[in-house]
Amino acid sequence: MKPVRLPAAATIALPRWSIIALCLLYILPGLIGRDPWKGDDAASFGIMWTMAHGGLDDWLWPHIVGLPMPEEGPLAFWLGAICIKLFGWLMGDAMAARLSTGIFFMLGSVSVWYTTYLLGRRTEAQPLKLAFGGQPEPKDFGRTLADGALLIYLGCLGLLLRSHQTSAEALQIALVAYALYACARLLDLANKKNALKLGITLGLLVLTRGWVLPLGLGISLIGLCFYRQQKQYQLMLKYSFPVAVFVASSWLLAVSIAHPYDSTPLPAWMLWNSRQIDLPSVDNISYFFKYGIWFAWPAWPFAAWAIYAWRKQEKALHISIPVSFFGCFVVLAFINPYAEEGILLPILPPLAILAAFGLPTMKRSAINAVDWFAVMVLTGIAALFWLYWIAAQTGWPVGVAKQVARFSPSHQAHFNGFSFVIALCTTIAWFAIVYWRISRQPAVLWRAVVLSSGGVILCWLLLLTLGLPIINDRISYADLTQDLVRNMPHNYRCIDSNVDPSQRASFAYFGGLHFASFTDQPCDMLLLQSSRRTLNASPVVDGNAFPGTWEVIWTGHRASDRDELFSLYIQKKPYWNNFSLP
Repeated sequence: MKPVRLPAAATIALPRWSIIALCLLYILPGLIGRDPWKGDDAASFGIMWTMAHGGLDDWLWPHIVGLPMPEEGPLAFWLGAICIKLFGWLMGDAMAARLSTGIFFMLGSVSVWYTTYLLGRRTEAQPLKLAFGGQPEPKDFGRTLADGALLIYLGCLGLLLRSHQTSAEALQIALVAYALYACARLLDLANKKNALKLGITLGLLVLTRGWVLPLGLGISLIGLCFYRQQKQYQLMLKYSFPVAVFVASSWLLAVSIAHPYDSTPLPAWMLWNSRQIDLPSVDNISYFFKYGIWFAWPAWPFAAWAIYAWRKQEKALHISIPVSFFGCFVVLAFINPYAEEGILLPILPPLAILAAFGLPTMKRSAINAVDWFAVMVLTGIAALFWLYWIAAQTGWPVGVAKQVARFSPSHQAHFNGFSFVIALCTTIAWFAIVYWRISRQPAVLWRAVVLSSGGVILCWLLLLTLGLPIINDRISYADLTQDLVRNMPHNYRCIDSNVDPSQRASFAYFGGLHFASFTDQPCDMLLLQSSRRTLNASPVVDGNAFPGTWEVIWTGHRASDRDELFSLYIQKKPYWNNFSLP
């Protein structure tokens, strides 16, 4: 027997304008008005920026102004570079690159919504018919579930930062969501068109972050077809997988023919992929559960309940598809030896879809517990953001103001009326939603997650409006780069360096520094990063790594990071001058 008994009044869908507004409020903060963030964000932007301002070799051989970056794949960087080419003159290169991130997010959100809608209107997912009628129509039920899935997806804590970064992971999760949609279409209606859509998506996943995840997903889908005794696996073998290989091999073939910079990224790319597979270990499994609990909140409690509630209909498409995707990604996380958030991201779309089917069967007490948790925790976080902003603006409370000064020593407080109005209006809207939820106790399905997603959007928007100047000052290399440029000669040949990829990208973008590339001769400038915890003075140049005689001409660090030390050297005597001809 189906576990769902529901009146039509519970399937009132959200207005389309409200869904669009929620998505825009979610994605726009963090894309507008900020510098590239240290880490994957700046490093990925560096690859896009290098491609956009380079030639064919730069598009085929991903690198950051000469630093090879053969890992992952080129697709996300191609799309970001295209956005820079098209819109960089209008909104700046960094903002234009983040435009691609916004497109990735919208693709993922729409895919989650339509996949849930498609699965939710199927016969086996419908609620039981009521004795006197009044049960919802299939389309109304599917649309309401889709609204709930999207709200859960937006409320997932692990999606928040990664969906705003210019990285391949943002595209990967969007393609995973679209693969769910393509698979649901194919298993719902077996035809060549749907099989080709699935194949193209798998091929694009290979070009985004390697072949390990698409390969595991393909095996999982074949197993799903045999489990459900469906013959769509024949279409997958005939159309989907060959098309996926064709799409993925386009870059590999182009690299083999063009041979950019008289080399190829393929061996390093294959090595990176092969290193994603290892035997499961206690560390891998413990990392998954330790960080997955908060990463997939609030999706996993509803998803777990959905599996339990629908346990007697485990072969139903709305349960078996997201479970097969989720199971595949869990196995891949267990066998991945690298403990990183990127291995957790793919689980979010299937969990959000699965969680939506747990909403109709969730008990009122559990729903109220999730609601009150969201209200207390997220309202408290929002209040802290306001407190720290007030302290930064006024110097009161004194203790909080000192914490802000320690976090960002060089920050000069200034009032931004536009950001203040947006933050204030969003806060008022949050309390209106809380009052509406508490006072009316609406019976609609998505009531259980509207506070969770709304609270996450509130906190993110407050952070990226009230706190954006402080964050930029804390993690940006813009000021440090300008100080470096003022203290270096203008007629240098090139710069060699040991800085990490994100720092290299920031120095090149903000200062226009010319780092050593694939074809450069030995450089006459050297930029080294060191740690003040291990060195009392400027670092000594390693004669084996950088032979010759060097003289330090500048040292500096970001005001917010006193341990991080950069030193700029100029070459006084090249190492080859030490040798004389017989």
